[in-house]
Amino acid sequence: MNVADYPGLFFLDTNIFVYSFDQTVPEKQRLAQQLIGDALQSQRGVVSSQVVQEFLNVALRKFAHPMTVPEARDYLDVVMMPMCQHYPTFAFYRQALLAHEETGYSLYDSLILTAAIESECKTLFSEDMQHGRKIRRLEIVNPFA
Repeated sequence: MNVADYPGLFFLDTNIFVYSFDQTVPEKQRLAQQLIGDALQSQRGVVSSQVVQEFLNVALRKFAHPMTVPEARDYLDVVMMPMCQHYPTFAFYRQALLAHEETGYSLYDSLILTAAIESECKTLFSEDMQHGRKIRRLEIVNPFA
């Protein structure tokens, strides 16, 4: 996968970060690490506060070898915070509810979708939503497909 093939800003869903630590699926791990590295290097990668919260929850509790708090703090500072560009407002939640109604996605997926749209991303990389679907100016891409 080459992010150069995807112009503009791109949004990374939580599953990308989780897979970057999952040694049980080496190909997904490699692709996820590549996406994160490209996002940081190009400065075109975007996440929301929701992605940060979901990732930290999984990393501290559900990893085969959970992160320590100092490790999580370092990852937050070096990887997540440079990309975190979206913070919720009440208007955002209203838009997410509309997206939920229009798309049939879960509320949490609709929050991710709406954050990507509000951040003016062209691409949403996620394993959880319909690959190839276009919603407004946003294309959903499953990088593992």
